[in-house]
Amino acid sequence: MTVTLEELAREVQELRAQVARINDIEAVKRTKYKYWRSFDTADLQGMSEVLHPDVVLSVVAGIYSMRLEGRAAYVEMVKQGAHADMISHHNGHHGEIDIVGPDEAIGTWYLYDDLFEYRRGMRLYGTAFYRDRYARLDGNWVIRHSHFHRLYEIAEELPDRSKITFHYLGDHGYRHEGDAPLLPFPKDYNYRHPEGEMPKFKGYERD
Repeated sequence: MTVTLEELAREVQELRAQVARINDIEAVKRTKYKYWRSFDTADLQGMSEVLHPDVVLSVVAGIYSMRLEGRAAYVEMVKQGAHADMISHHNGHHGEIDIVGPDEAIGTWYLYDDLFEYRRGMRLYGTAFYRDRYARLDGNWVIRHSHFHRLYEIAEELPDRSKITFHYLGDHGYRHEGDAPLLPFPKDYNYRHPEGEMPKFKGYERD
């Protein structure tokens, strides 16, 4: 079979586009991986680097539901949340990444989270889906919108603190003053994800 120079040039161009798309997908994945690592290690600088200045977080869950707008508010939430009296565990996987524009991507992630909240007297764990919109900013992929959709959530009693044999956040997390219980997680019982902010989440119809 004879291939013309025009056909070969077209195939090379298509191949370059496919490689660029794969590279973008991998870069988006690394952004989200860094997000979870930064959260569980209270790395506020790392967290700041993966968030858009106008990032929006929308959470609908069991004990907590909330909305945050702006990178400063988001990083402050991580600082207050990943504190020295908490064990924070977020495992995100099964990333489904769609590049929907030259500088825009949509990602769906499956999360398992497990929090040992000694200042609120509970262990809280469950699974959820993250639905994120990513934007390319100054050559890097960052999180622009993030919607949190719960699948299940369980609150139960904590194990005795003496059983902890190593605790990274105990040394590196923000230390709240005193030892009194912290306020409950923020919860707006009427809050729902705003329509139109993210593409419809097919297969998850609650919101």
